[in-house]
Formats: sequence, structure tokens, C-alpha cells
Amino acid sequence: MSSIFGKLFTVSTWGESHGEAIGAVVDGCPAGLEISEEYIQIFLDRRRPGQSALTTQRKEGDAVKILSGVFEGKTTGTPISLIIKNTDQHSADYEQIKDWYRPGHADEVYDSKYGFRDYRGGGRSSARETATRVAAGSIARKFLNEKCGTEFTAIVCGEIETAIETARKNNDSIGGIINLTIKNPPKNLGEPVFDRTEALLAMAMMSIPATKGFEIGEGFNAAKMLGSEHNKLGENHAGGVYGGITSGEDIFCRIAFKPTPSISKPQRAKNKNGEIGEISIKGRHDPCVALRAPVIVESMAALVLMDLWLCQSK
Repeated sequence: MSSIFGKLFTVSTWGESHGEAIGAVVDGCPAGLEISEEYIQIFLDRRRPGQSALTTQRKEGDAVKILSGVFEGKTTGTPISLIIKNTDQHSADYEQIKDWYRPGHADEVYDSKYGFRDYRGGGRSSARETATRVAAGSIARKFLNEKCGTEFTAIVCGEIETAIETARKNNDSIGGIINLTIKNPPKNLGEPVFDRTEALLAMAMMSIPATKGFEIGEGFNAAKMLGSEHNKLGENHAGGVYGGITSGEDIFCRIAFKPTPSISKPQRAKNKNGEIGEISIKGRHDPCVALRAPVIVESMAALVLMDLWLCQSK
């Protein structure tokens, strides 16, 4: 099972949704960067559940603790170990459906591939794991901001609060689209032909649970444009990347998230014996996972550019 991201700036995440804790080990961060738990917490608080009626009511404080790699407020150049305790998991919610494969989830394929699975909230396939990416990504984004003035901003496309509330009241869920803008990205990042910047960004975004689509620049709309339109100087239809290499122009991407698969509306499902039945999923789930995803998207983008920056600088 692959749990390590990056080549030089690497992030190894660990832990399960209903385990004692989740965490990450960050390796390759240069020494001397000022980092504190309070700084990392700013970004974790943006992702934290239970902050409104439109998100899961699981009450996790997501308090991060730095175990290693930071001394007197600065990185030492050694592995940075981060831990976030799970404090509000209700594993009993999953007991009645432990032998059933939840529709739209990874339950069946995990069982098929590994011959065993953690049915409590999906284990490693749970979006709970993304808190560790946010913690690690905060370190990368601070480094890039101080070195290059790079800023990462992701927002949910459109006003979808009413649609989310309607879906929630109907025991259902909806998807969403997130727009990502990276201002002042470092120039000349990207290693053609396979480690192209847009290829690594796509991989990073598609590794986030529930993502189903990625575009950069004009994306699919580029297929409808004339070459003379797409090539116009000063309009950046390519999204700041040419031939896999960053130009220094702003990078903009769009990421599509599917509807949350965990819903309390009755659904047809299959069990371990191949029998078909009807289940209703209990527990506390986001009616729209995209609502808490912007900071996750920003964090993954920061990890990609940080790794490429180190590759460029070596």
C-alpha cells in the first residue's frame, strides 16, 4: 500500500479514521524554517469537522503535536513527525454493516485486494487521512511563500449552501468543483517528460478521496478553442505551465469532487457472500465533501511545488 508522496520532500502518512491517531512524517525539509504547532493549526482548523450544520458533526479538535524535527521553533533538517489524536470516533455506528460493502466506497475492492479491511469508517480510505496532508502541506507552503512569495488559494465554485442543505434534509449528498489558483509560483519547475508539473498536480489532486476530475488552464474547454485563441500572449490559457514547465505565470486548476458516498438514504448493497440487500449508513458524514476540501487542495499543490523546487535546486 503506497503511503509516501514525493521524491525529495517526502510525506509519509499513517493512521486510520477510527484508530487512536493519525499522523505524518515529513522528510527533506531544509533546516532553519520557522514552524510551530500554532501555525500548522491555522490550516487544520480550516479543514476541521463539526464547524457548521453543512459538514459532518464529528467533533474533532484536530490538535497537532510536533514530535520531532523542530528545535527552538525552527526545522532541523531531520524528519518532522506530526501526530493528531482521534477523539470522537463512533465505531459502533459501523457494526451493523461490517459485512456489507457500502455503495460507492472502497470496501469491496479493499477486501478483494488485501483479503481484509478495517470497516470502521473506511480505515485508510477515509477522508480523515487528509488532515495529515494539510499538516504536512502547511510546512511546504510556508517555505515557498518565504522563498518565492507563492500563495495558494482554493475556493468552492458557486454558492451551493442551499443545495447542500436540501441534500442533507433528504438524507442524500452532492458533489462540487473547487477552483485552485497558485500566485507567484517558482519558474522553471517541472521535469519533462513524465514529471511534468501538470502531471504531478493531477496525480496529487486525484489522490484526494472523492476526486473525479482535474483540469489545468482552459482544461476541457481548450478542445473547443482555436489555436489562435489558445495561444494569445498575456491570456495564460495554458494555466502557467508549458511543456510541463512552469512559466512563472499564475497556475489555475479545477478539481471535481463526487457526492459523498456515505448517506443515510436506503441503498442497495452487496455483502461478502455476494447477496444483495438494502442498507442505511449511520454515522456522521459530510453532505458535500467539497466544502472542507479547499485547504486539502492547496496543501497537495504546495507539496508538489515544494518537491519540484528541491529537484530544481539540487
